[in-house]
Amino acid sequence: MLLGAHGRRRPGTGEEFWQYRPAQATDEARLIDWRRSARSDQSFIRDREWQASQTVLLWVDAAQSMGFASRGMPPKADRARALALAVAILLLRGGERVGLAGLEVPPRSGGIQLLRLAEGLLAGQGGDYGAPDIRGMMAKSRALFVSDFMGPFEPVETALTRAADRGVRGALLQVLDPEEEAFPFGGRTVFESMGGGVTHETLQAADLRARYLDRLAERKARLSDLARLTGWQFDCHHTAQSAQSALLWLYGAMEKTR
Repeated sequence: MLLGAHGRRRPGTGEEFWQYRPAQATDEARLIDWRRSARSDQSFIRDREWQASQTVLLWVDAAQSMGFASRGMPPKADRARALALAVAILLLRGGERVGLAGLEVPPRSGGIQLLRLAEGLLAGQGGDYGAPDIRGMMAKSRALFVSDFMGPFEPVETALTRAADRGVRGALLQVLDPEEEAFPFGGRTVFESMGGGVTHETLQAADLRARYLDRLAERKARLSDLARLTGWQFDCHHTAQSAQSALLWLYGAMEKTR
């Protein structure tokens, strides 16, 4: 993946060759490419491609649903923050400007910014479920949204559509616990949201499994379709899986959005 300065497909300051152009009277002699000029009766300037750093905004769901963890698994919030910070480290090392979606941690470059990002990601929790925050997103920037996306779908759809309207492209990473994928429940079970706002009791939890898995598959499909329609990338990661595999996917996904 190419991090840091990215080509803008026009001449300017950079390290990559862009094109040869005929020298003009205003060009300094030191800029002339004498090897290329020797093959013709005209002098030529070797232009380089204009390169500039990009702005990347991170949104990591801090809602209470992200605190869920089955036995032996890390909380979804811990995995989501770790992945976001790992991506931020590489982006900052590459010279990108990285910040948090919202207004608390504006995008900046440099090593000290990583500390600001870490502090911002650890600050507080919201309600039962979260929705992406697109405040502060500049046109043509990039973004990464990390969440379980288990709450109402409409706020997610609205946020991503508005971001796409600004020319923002990025990646959606859904983080789920293995129990949320397998639904290994049977008999009498009380289901309660992490914040206590939603409670459901059943005597035959196994009877709900097929409907639950159908709705989960439908949610994933809607997220995938929404990402495709807006030019974003989508993937689902389980906390039982290696974090490295998710990080490798994020590298490729963010490169595709540049």
